[in-house]
Amino acid sequence: MTLRRFLFALAALAVVVLLGLPVARLLQPDVAPRPTVVTRATSPASVEAVQIGADGPPPTEAIDVPDLADVSRQTVAVAREVEPTVVYIQAELGAGYGRDATEAGSGIIISPSGYVLTNAHVVARSENVTVSLPSEKREYRAEVVGEDPTTDIAVLRLMEVGVGDDEPLPVASLGDSDALQLGEWVMVVGSPFRLHNSFALGIVSALGRGGIGAIQNDFAIEDFIQTDAAINMGNSGGALVNLRGEVVGVVTANASETGASAGVGFAVPINLARVVAEDLIRYGEVRRGYLGIEVLELARADAREVGMDAVRGVRVLNVVSGGPAARAGVRQGDVLLEIGGRRVDEPNQFQSRVAMYPPGAPVLLTVWRDGAERQLRAQLVDPRDPSLESWFANNAPPPVQTRPEPTEEIARSEAPDWGVQFRDLTRSERRRFSGGAYVEAVQPGSAAELDGLPHGTVVVEVENRPVATAEEARVALARLARQDRPALIRVRRSDGRTAFYDLASPFVE
Repeated sequence: MTLRRFLFALAALAVVVLLGLPVARLLQPDVAPRPTVVTRATSPASVEAVQIGADGPPPTEAIDVPDLADVSRQTVAVAREVEPTVVYIQAELGAGYGRDATEAGSGIIISPSGYVLTNAHVVARSENVTVSLPSEKREYRAEVVGEDPTTDIAVLRLMEVGVGDDEPLPVASLGDSDALQLGEWVMVVGSPFRLHNSFALGIVSALGRGGIGAIQNDFAIEDFIQTDAAINMGNSGGALVNLRGEVVGVVTANASETGASAGVGFAVPINLARVVAEDLIRYGEVRRGYLGIEVLELARADAREVGMDAVRGVRVLNVVSGGPAARAGVRQGDVLLEIGGRRVDEPNQFQSRVAMYPPGAPVLLTVWRDGAERQLRAQLVDPRDPSLESWFANNAPPPVQTRPEPTEEIARSEAPDWGVQFRDLTRSERRRFSGGAYVEAVQPGSAAELDGLPHGTVVVEVENRPVATAEEARVALARLARQDRPALIRVRRSDGRTAFYDLASPFVE
């Protein structure tokens, strides 16, 4: 651009600025003018008003928010009252499990006569049981009075209670688990990782939780209280207590791949555990009445179909001919609403409700039929009642036909220093355990046998390192043997539970 043209442009720019005109075009190079685009204004679309969120706060009862210091004082008082009644249990396993192999757990003293409530899986394989009262520095030998695998409840009796100058046993106060509410504060008491009388605080996360597979039994009754209070290995059989210091549940399991707390734990309601304990103490076994129906979960469509204005109850799928329910007038297609005045909304709740009654007990049933509620009275019978034998014989399910899995090559590896033979998992085992090395054999007198590693388990970690195959397990143990080091092994049992075994160096006499 020449000096003359530049001065001209500058003078023109000054004029434009004085006149208030746009200036962008003056400093652009010479280009062909662009066509002007005219945008037509459109009328705004009609938008329906949408409410976001509820109108106002939820309709809750007026409550006073407690001072946290008051809550703290209450938990301290509960811990002080409950601590003496929760015991530490050590069960020595049979000879087939190796030298000094033990199962550790917790228990609750429920009688001044020395009866202790715990989990069946804590003492199921025991030969000798020792119960300690940590807060009182007392220790007793104990005998197993009885076990109920369907609820995972067992009862022990302390031996030599009252002999000598012993003080009376502290006894736990039992509450009403039916009165629990979602969100209610609870405490877990037990001996996680063998740390005696540890407390954890949480809330009731869910009620009536079932179908989680925590009880390894074909006739499992799962009607759990779920809590986020920490539950770890060793808490099994301990107490779940409310803030009044009442035991409302028997701690049973947690949902965790590692065995450590993941904030999802389960406890058997004390109302059910109490009935089981009373039967075990009186008869040495649990005697349950039989109603004679099969039920299914009720869907919303089912509720509409039978004229119900809300989804509640369970649908009666089948009625045993000649059984108590049939004699009471229950029909296939009825909706069972209550048993003994207590609501039934899930099949697992139905199992739990019936399990509360012995044979011969009269039970009031509330059902929905033809658009109205009806009350029927049934008298339960023993499942072994001769009148039911023909029905069971004629209605036994046919054997399940399974297609054999195609043959597959299974690799094996041996860790001779430790005395263990491993094999890879089969296809079905891999679906169940994801990975690991199956302990196929343990040599008698070997380091593994002496330290309790049982055959039939799956090694998933060696010294906190994952193991996916038999060869990986062999290599990991061979490396530790060369270094003359012990081996901490994590295994998964057939029931899905996790266990740890600390194997001493194979060269230690």
